[in-house]
Amino acid sequence: MAHIQVPEGVPGIRSLVMYRPDTGKPLYELAGALLRGDSTLSEAERELIATYVSRLNSCLFCMSSHAAAARYLFKDEKGIVDVVLEDYESAPISAKLKSLLSIAGSVQQDARTVTPEIVAKARSLGATDREIHDTVLIAATFCMFNRYVDGLASFTPTDPKAYEEMGKRMVEKGYVLPTPQTGI
Repeated sequence: MAHIQVPEGVPGIRSLVMYRPDTGKPLYELAGALLRGDSTLSEAERELIATYVSRLNSCLFCMSSHAAAARYLFKDEKGIVDVVLEDYESAPISAKLKSLLSIAGSVQQDARTVTPEIVAKARSLGATDREIHDTVLIAATFCMFNRYVDGLASFTPTDPKAYEEMGKRMVEKGYVLPTPQTGI
């Protein structure tokens, strides 16, 4: 049960942005810019960074919904998302993406632990300044989103199937405010 009066049965951040559309709109715009905007990182890679940070923060709603979006985008090739969540170092992803996940993990843990050495390694593996910037901003933003969702105890479905449609919607429709009548 959420700590505040939100629409019943509307999961996660969607119920919170319905409660405060004036603050929800810029949050969704930020998510859209980071995860769907112009970037040399694929949408799948950016969703994976959001998923990874959400797992580190133990935010079941954000981890599950963004994992579903990443699976949809990756077409679940080789179970990439689940391997990354288990141990990204052994995942079948590029060394550059592994280095960016390392940066994201440092941001999640304590942003001051993003050292020149971690950044230099990412650069040596082909990461651009923009990719490093966006990785840090995605990680920082999802730390905030995770705390927002969990701090207000928003409804979190426990059935993994519930997230498949959420992931598909996020990919196909983007980050758009839910309608007041349905929450969709």
